[in-house]
Amino acid sequence: MAPRILTLANQKGGVGKTTTAINLATALAAIGERVLIVDLDPQGNASTGLGISRSDREVSSYDLLVGEATVAQAAVMTTVPNVAIVPSTMDLLGVELTIAGQADRAFKLRNAFKQLGDLTIADRPVSYILIDCPPSLNLLTVNSLVAADAVLVPLQCEFFALEGLSQLLQTIEQIRSTLNPRLSIQGVVMTMFDKRNNLSEQVLQDVRSEMGELVYDTVIPRNVRLSEAPSYGKPALLYDLKCAGSQAYLRLATEVIRRERQLAAA
Repeated sequence: MAPRILTLANQKGGVGKTTTAINLATALAAIGERVLIVDLDPQGNASTGLGISRSDREVSSYDLLVGEATVAQAAVMTTVPNVAIVPSTMDLLGVELTIAGQADRAFKLRNAFKQLGDLTIADRPVSYILIDCPPSLNLLTVNSLVAADAVLVPLQCEFFALEGLSQLLQTIEQIRSTLNPRLSIQGVVMTMFDKRNNLSEQVLQDVRSEMGELVYDTVIPRNVRLSEAPSYGKPALLYDLKCAGSQAYLRLATEVIRRERQLAAA
């Protein structure tokens, strides 16, 4: 069975995309899924946050997009059981120039996923692919939306949250109507929620009234342990399983799986 492909997208930086990609992957793996992360951000924070040093990134997501490597050749196992990653390098900064003139420039990642080949994790096929996008609506993000089954949108509990969301939703709609009709929105996850802050609560209510059931019940709190974990090259779930952030991501994984089943049954 083909893996489900979820892309984590938001053109704003600092909203918790990479933190969500790493910890959601770890939580999904903890409940039995085999997860591949594709790091499409030139900064490579998902790769660093999973302990993949720059010297170990001989083959990267750049090679996938320019057709010089298959997913199986680019994927590296992480120290997290059942999680592999296609790491990113700074080469990605130049990928738009390399592929911009090609007719299939928006389909590079989708075509790469057609050749998952013999990639297995713990001797079993991959069940989820999570794509960590850069904080912009550029050709890298377009490639991820064209390749994906669904979009998961991390949204920071801050005053301008909805403003950025409308632009992203427009882009998703454009991709759906022109390049990828199967694309749906898996959900919106509110991140960096501070229960001591009235603004956080207000933003949460505003987003829920605007987006309805698309907003997950699980809210990711602002949490020191979540921020510390990447500097140790670990997801928060391995760094401190009992912290509020880790527990929230475990709940989110359960919610994502439940929605996946509902989407499959629909």
